Amino acid sequence: MAPPNIEIDPAVLATAAGQTVVITGAAGGIGAVTAALFNENGANVVIADLSFARAAAEKLISTLTYPDKAIFVSTDILNWAEMTSLFKEAATRFGRVDVVVANAGIMETKPVLDLEAVDDNGDLLESREAFRVIDVNVKGTLNTIRLGLHFMRHNEKGGSILLVASTSGYFGGTGVAAYITSKHGVIGLLRSCQAVVMQNGVRLNAVAPFFTPTHITANFADAWAAAGLEGNTAQDVARVVLQQSLNPEVAGTCVLACGSMRRELEAPRAAFIEQWMGSDVTKLMGEAGKLFATLGGYPLPKARQ
Repeated sequence: MAPPNIEIDPAVLATAAGQTVVITGAAGGIGAVTAALFNENGANVVIADLSFARAAAEKLISTLTYPDKAIFVSTDILNWAEMTSLFKEAATRFGRVDVVVANAGIMETKPVLDLEAVDDNGDLLESREAFRVIDVNVKGTLNTIRLGLHFMRHNEKGGSILLVASTSGYFGGTGVAAYITSKHGVIGLLRSCQAVVMQNGVRLNAVAPFFTPTHITANFADAWAAAGLEGNTAQDVARVVLQQSLNPEVAGTCVLACGSMRRELEAPRAAFIEQWMGSDVTKLMGEAGKLFATLGGYPLPKARQ
């Protein structure tokens, strides 16, 4: 029997009205559709993207339901000063930040494990593009979490951070090494940041889109459709983003989004641990967790001199 579907509640989406949402990578793809849906429901939207996307962002704003409730801020999520300015501008323009969507992400354009990528001497070339993917998708997401938490921790009603992960954060059979590694990292951030985020009155959730027609899937979108596989759209993903980021009852969740199929992944994973690892290991891990709680968290090592 299939686990229950996550239902999209129009009443939850409507609570976006009057809230201020910062979305990274929002000039195109899932980010742009998410920005439009938040705006359609009355939210102030801050569209963050690289400088080259300004024209696309401005065109998007001109098509929004409430264009006066949207601004574009040129931002590189790996640039701490630009990220700080992004959040300051959002708070200055709209009074506060209520929701942050860490959507920006990239994929490699060449195989990371290409052993034919050699220089004139026959020496294997370093995969710098892979490092860029990991930096953008993991470091950029961490930057977004930290600043979102900083700007929302003193809100009267707290705040919400939503990470756009991927089913690649749970599975890894396609061979896209850097992207899959980075999305596992995003899921790691969802889990590892949970306690501190909650202590500061903010909720942290994620969405894991399955195949969605965007720039990074363009080369096989036709083959996917021809195979008759379940379809997903950016709108499908955006609705899950709004549902999970606005629902005050959820924290620590990650919802797989694939068309009509919307399944929460984190709770079933946790429930499966004993069957996976055995009762003895599960008991030990539980006792270790209690110990760390009494210690106030994992005691960090001292820096080596």
